[in-house]
Amino acid sequence: MHPAFSVIFFTTCSGAGYGLLAMMGILGASGMLPSDRWMGLAGLFFALALVTVGLLSSTFHLGRPERAWRAMTQWRSSWLAREGVMAVLTYIPAGLLGIGWVWFEDTTGPWAVAGVVSAILAWLTVICTAMIYKSLRTIHQWHNDWTVPSYLLLSVMSGAVLMSVLIHLFGVDNLYIQGLTVVTLALGWGLKTMYWSFNKRSKGLPTVNSAIGIDAAGDVSVLELPHTSANYLMKEMGYKVAQKHADKLRVISHLTGFALPLLFSALAMFASGYVALACVVLAWGLCSLGIIVERWLFFAEAKHTVNLYYGATSV
Repeated sequence: MHPAFSVIFFTTCSGAGYGLLAMMGILGASGMLPSDRWMGLAGLFFALALVTVGLLSSTFHLGRPERAWRAMTQWRSSWLAREGVMAVLTYIPAGLLGIGWVWFEDTTGPWAVAGVVSAILAWLTVICTAMIYKSLRTIHQWHNDWTVPSYLLLSVMSGAVLMSVLIHLFGVDNLYIQGLTVVTLALGWGLKTMYWSFNKRSKGLPTVNSAIGIDAAGDVSVLELPHTSANYLMKEMGYKVAQKHADKLRVISHLTGFALPLLFSALAMFASGYVALACVVLAWGLCSLGIIVERWLFFAEAKHTVNLYYGATSV
């Protein structure tokens, strides 16, 4: 698939925003974060800003962005519509949590319930986003059991890295939260590695042979292409990235998205003051860059079965 930068920006920003919102809701409700209004304001503002900017950017690749709201009416059959509904609903408990945290400096009782509901709806929104891609049977790189867990865990991981920055900015000394960041980075790295390994080994079931019902010893090839020049389908669903370039980008994603953030987050557990703050800020910046590269590969390496019609022997 042709990597649309608006969608890459959307999935990266909203994933981190929902991850941070979920962290704020759960950790605030459990009492692991202080009910300081400035910390609550900073965390919730940044989380909701990332979510909002991400959602708005997702409409940039539409022909008529002003009609995007109409997609939400198809929630019975469309994961895109369900994503929109969940995204809008998430603002309600998040707003209530903000009132309790910022106005009353209280994260207990009904405000704690609002925090937990915010986290649940945030995770459901991320799952709906992942299901948009997982539900496409025509793209085997997405239609597998790794897509949804990968999206969800990378969102939690991104939120945990942001939470590390937040607690160090406000001087909250909590090794459990910092340790959670290290654990989620390690788990996210492992899961993404397994996802890439699966896609490297697997191939789409449809081939030219199976499409025309010929069980030949070799691959059947198309004698003459149906078009003399590229069309919309070939540009949007037949994007090609050289394997050597993809491998280089994967190494960059491994290093910046997982390995180095994991190292700096671990160092922050044994440092203090400005040194610890510098470590978590570096971890956040590198992780953001790595996730952008990972998301670009997610779209660039996806091969639609329509490519069989345009000369590909397999997808």
